Amino acid sequence: MAATHVLTVPRTARYVTLGPPQAGDVWFVLHGYGQLAADFIAAFAPVDDGTRLIVAPEGLSRFYVRRNPDRVGASWMTREDRTHEIADYVRYLDAVYDAVFAGRPPGTVHLLGFSQGAATASRWFTMGRARLDRLILWAGPAAHDLDLHTLRARLGEAPLLLVVGTRDEYVDAERLASEENRLRSHNIPYRLLTFDGPHRIDRTTLLRLASG
Repeated sequence: MAATHVLTVPRTARYVTLGPPQAGDVWFVLHGYGQLAADFIAAFAPVDDGTRLIVAPEGLSRFYVRRNPDRVGASWMTREDRTHEIADYVRYLDAVYDAVFAGRPPGTVHLLGFSQGAATASRWFTMGRARLDRLILWAGPAAHDLDLHTLRARLGEAPLLLVVGTRDEYVDAERLASEENRLRSHNIPYRLLTFDGPHRIDRTTLLRLASG
């Protein structure tokens, strides 16, 4: 009879940064399914004004997108062996946080997750040991199995920010309403920001968030 075993191993991961390393305002931005960190971080160039550091970790699982050998993307996890995959990326993101803030205080730390990265961000915010001041879920809900009581406690008085385009092909009105009802049922304070557009990082909305 076959038996499945698990083994924890070291591996190489990468992250991309934009902005001065010693900036006091730091944004961790988590990409969506099939994206790479270097491509994703380009959407944050409008807020690279010399006052903030933007950090884009890359998902640990890379693959050829749509069987195109010229295009590679990354994913944060799949449903296969999901418990270990979640634990792995939470540890990995904590390690990125430690590397970014090695030898200096963290300042103000924002966490933005886009699409698949929204579920990842909500788990890291809730399950990780990093000190994160602000959670922004853009074009994606909090993880469906997240402990929302813990999320509420970690948020404190800071509201969760939901951002979605009015023409988002993945987050329609029904799905958005379901997420809002879920948050309200757990007394989680949140703000909803919408923009006229599809499933993407919107420049004007991003500038609005960066300004406070």
